[in-house]
Amino acid sequence: MQKIRCVVERITYQNPENGYSVLKCRVKNYSELVPVIGNMIDVNVGSVLVAEGEWKVDAKYGRQFVAQNWEETLPATVYGMEKYLGSGLIKGVGPKYAKKIVQKFGAETFAVIEDNVELLIEIEGIGRKRVQMIAESWQKQKEVKNIMLFLQEHQVSTSYAAKIYKQYESGSIAVMKENPYRLADDIWGIGFKTADQIAMKLGFRKESYVRLRSGLMYTLSELSNEGHVYGEKQQLIQKASELLEASPETVVMTMDEMLKNRELILEKNIVRTDEEGNVLAPIYLPPFYYAERGVAGKLRKLAASPAGDRLYERLLEARNRTGNQALSVDVNAIQEKTGMEYDDIQADAIRQAATAKVMVLTGGPGTGKTTTTHGIIAAYRAYGLKILLAAPTGRAAKRMSEATGMEAKTIHRLLECKPPEGYQKNEENPLEGDVLIVDECSMIDIILMNALLKAIPPAMRLILVGDVDQLPSVGPGNVLRDMIDSGAFPVVRLTRIFRQAQESRIVMNAHRINGGKMPDISNGKHADFFFMENEDAETAVSRIVELVRTKLPAYYHVDPSQIQVLTPMQRGVAGATNLNLSLQETLNPPEQEVWIQGRGRTMMARECLRRSGYAYRAGDKVMQIRNNYDKEVFNGDIGRIESVHETDRTLTVNFDGRNVSYDAAELDELVHAYATTIHKAQGSEYPIVVMPILMNHYVMLQRNLLYTGITRAKKALVIVGSKKALAYAVKNVTVTKRNTLLRERLAQDVSGHGEESEREKGKGTAL
Repeated sequence: MQKIRCVVERITYQNPENGYSVLKCRVKNYSELVPVIGNMIDVNVGSVLVAEGEWKVDAKYGRQFVAQNWEETLPATVYGMEKYLGSGLIKGVGPKYAKKIVQKFGAETFAVIEDNVELLIEIEGIGRKRVQMIAESWQKQKEVKNIMLFLQEHQVSTSYAAKIYKQYESGSIAVMKENPYRLADDIWGIGFKTADQIAMKLGFRKESYVRLRSGLMYTLSELSNEGHVYGEKQQLIQKASELLEASPETVVMTMDEMLKNRELILEKNIVRTDEEGNVLAPIYLPPFYYAERGVAGKLRKLAASPAGDRLYERLLEARNRTGNQALSVDVNAIQEKTGMEYDDIQADAIRQAATAKVMVLTGGPGTGKTTTTHGIIAAYRAYGLKILLAAPTGRAAKRMSEATGMEAKTIHRLLECKPPEGYQKNEENPLEGDVLIVDECSMIDIILMNALLKAIPPAMRLILVGDVDQLPSVGPGNVLRDMIDSGAFPVVRLTRIFRQAQESRIVMNAHRINGGKMPDISNGKHADFFFMENEDAETAVSRIVELVRTKLPAYYHVDPSQIQVLTPMQRGVAGATNLNLSLQETLNPPEQEVWIQGRGRTMMARECLRRSGYAYRAGDKVMQIRNNYDKEVFNGDIGRIESVHETDRTLTVNFDGRNVSYDAAELDELVHAYATTIHKAQGSEYPIVVMPILMNHYVMLQRNLLYTGITRAKKALVIVGSKKALAYAVKNVTVTKRNTLLRERLAQDVSGHGEESEREKGKGTAL
């Protein structure tokens, strides 16, 4: 094998999943840039590499150097130093200052930054604040480079280095040597498999306790990522044994020790059996166990406590006085007040809401959930009740505000989330008001519901609104469905599709799909639901890009930013990852036309930050993919990149009018959102939706997924795909059942409450 030393000038391609990269590098004695290919993730422009490999001549791309091994070093030449400093790796130094620094100090540049950084103040434009920034960034880069070298030695992706440093700083390598499995526990984005890879290289035994413990935690975490609140014991033993390549006996011994230490919790009070009659043993991670029990207990307490408002007291007094236990508010008076007409089911919902402490309102698109909610709010307002409105996401809260004319907050903001203390609203400092109405409740997972219920005082009412036929929450649990199925609370299901909604083929097709029927795909000039037949995934992607770039904006007179592409999967040719790359290239290309005095209009490269093969540029549509309480942005929030600062290695994202700053090391929390999965689109609504439905998506094609995707579109929906895939999705109702015991806990905890609720459903004389 041969060895070359090179400076990375350009990154032509980088695969974030396996690190495969195509680099254009400056190599001594070569006049042209040399293509260097290999698995070299997290290499930056300006990096100096020593690569070991072989030369080969590719029929299409010509002469290339194929790197088998590589390591990153500090540059030795003045040119390399300037390129390295100007790459953006060192905060406070961009290409302009890099040139000035190297011109001033030459080959001694790195020695000056290392030992006499204060000398940089001699350079025009560099003040003390920038010197301090450069010194701190240089030290951090040194530490990160050490971690990268350590990871390289153990054949682990170096892309985790910055995260590890952020968590443990100078103690990073010591932590990895002592117990690498801590990485999986402490750092978001680093899983058991990465930690295990390091541990195996460091000589940890396959059946060591720390490894088995971490493997069990990982197995349960993976189940929670699939929506499960707990793992069944035998299932857990089998999955962990396969993952760890360990005997079931050692896994059971480890599990017993973890149960003893309360690191895992076994549910003993609720008996559940499988289809063959075997008793199941649910095993929980503690946060999910206490959240599920907490939700059941708090809902029971809330439902059993009397309301403290004037309407509740007046109704209670009138019922006792008249003996008419069905007495409720006058819906006719509310109709006059709101100028709306309510059908029998909607009127019943308003009457029930007048006396209910906890109530669920559910229904599909066009069935009048918003209209009914208006009526409920009007009834409460007539008696002076203080009403709070909330929704799980910023977009859902904004839509709720527009629909009601009242302020609606996200649940996180309602609870006043302030890291690191957590939610400021809780049992000790509850919410203030008479009623809380929460929309898009199918999105709420067990952890968030528990936090919300902690903040609701016993005298407050809770009205939950949502479409139970949509996909369940991204997080663990199936809260809305479990509450409905428990029979513990009044539930009103709206089924009538109103005349105005019947004019929308989106609405009618959503209900057809929900009923197991094929949608009407006849298209038509005045339709809002279109089907474009396409069997091949690659041509489907090209067609989608063309629809978003020109055809739909021209037809509907909208900006492409108003169009959202939704897809069943993250991976694959027609998955969100590939669609985003294609759409970004078209809608927000790497070069832009600018006017320069004396040169006229010219194309210039735009500033961007790169992370794991993705380029982040100003104007990019992005989505947050984890809850970040420090930044107050949450999983599923969509924003647009306002500005990119290559010098400081930061960018700013605008989330609904609020600017949030990100460091380059935090960019794995952001994904491009020109296209997103249907799961991630829950609770959102878009003017125009384009959705590929192909047999390539086979494993994800389910009725509730298709239904959820269709109901995200407000003005127009275009499906690009095959009739076969569409038919398969409509027929497939075998939705994966989630491991949850909330329904059983509610049925057990609130015994008798369901019967009382049924009695309250009767209509009586209006109050």
